[in-house]
Amino acid sequence: MLRHDERVFTETIDHPRDADAWTAVDLEQILKAILARIDRIQHPGRPDQPPVSLRGMNWIVSPYQQGVAIAFEIPSASAVAGPFSLAQEALERLMTEAFAASRPPTTIH
Repeated sequence: MLRHDERVFTETIDHPRDADAWTAVDLEQILKAILARIDRIQHPGRPDQPPVSLRGMNWIVSPYQQGVAIAFEIPSASAVAGPFSLAQEALERLMTEAFAASRPPTTIH
């Protein structure tokens, strides 16, 4: 859902691995794909794809049906993805690792 828009958009993102085999890199790719889809919905017809980073996002992993779902919020939209057949603790750990891996280095030279 986009802010100030009552429509609900549904998109499908296919990932080659099953959720129980995901790494932090897999989850980072999936989250960036979701954010890119949100941007495409907000800016239809945009010829370029801006870079995507995982910063400024509130998220939660929650039980849903026979798995877990990720719900997250950014300033311009909210999204829910899932359900995934993965333990809640495992997905929470992968989310934390994906965000840590996506951060730019803090070393100043």
